[in-house]
Amino acid sequence: MKAISQRRRHPLAAFALLMIGLLVTGGLYFAATSLSGAKASTTASAQDVEEGGKLFAANCATCHGLNAEGSDSGPSLIGVGAAAVDFQVGTGRMPMQMQGPQAQAKPVQFDEKQISQMSAYVASLGAGPAIPEEKYLDNGGNSANGGTIFRVNCAMCHNAAAAGGALTRGKFAPTLAGVSEKHIYEAMTTGPQNMPVFNDSNITPQEKRDVITFLKEIEAQGSPGGEKLGSLGPVSEGLFIWTAGLAMIIGFTIWITSRSS
Repeated sequence: MKAISQRRRHPLAAFALLMIGLLVTGGLYFAATSLSGAKASTTASAQDVEEGGKLFAANCATCHGLNAEGSDSGPSLIGVGAAAVDFQVGTGRMPMQMQGPQAQAKPVQFDEKQISQMSAYVASLGAGPAIPEEKYLDNGGNSANGGTIFRVNCAMCHNAAAAGGALTRGKFAPTLAGVSEKHIYEAMTTGPQNMPVFNDSNITPQEKRDVITFLKEIEAQGSPGGEKLGSLGPVSEGLFIWTAGLAMIIGFTIWITSRSS
């Protein structure tokens, strides 16, 4: 019993327990990421991955590195998943037109097949968010719940009417009008630019479907009350009325004085 007690009090015992704890934690983390990787797996063929690699080398490697390991000009793409590539390239943000505070949308440079191939190549480098399933993009969600989720998580940047808004240092949250359902979903799962990542633990796939349904509903409504003035609410409306009223008063004053003279 004395020998066992001495071994327990050995100076290296604490270190051994720490290493065992780290190994167990690492194993659990690996198992969790493996499950995520299984969910984000792609059915792309080896040929698609190969062709995607060629397109990547010709159009993306200058900034992101030949093996997508990243460089001073662009981040690593290992583990970003197919959804990130589909969003960035599918909206024209990549390849970037020029360096700036953030990548801006522009005409798309690749067709759907090429985008799919590049997405498959990047997805093959490491597990990450997959391109969403069509069942979450059908606008058949709960619009009321989607509106609540949007106002809690998104409206502070994108505006309550999803009209977009300015951020700091030349950055901005873009308007969501005209953005496809797939790209809205991918933006939530990948967190492009300054946007946070809303994974399935933060906002479930069904809740993302609800948000998309809400956004497409308010987009279809348009502005029945007339000019929406940026959808900024009473501030812009009051400023417009004040400016127009002041102009009318000045004009009326000029007319009165010209008549009296």
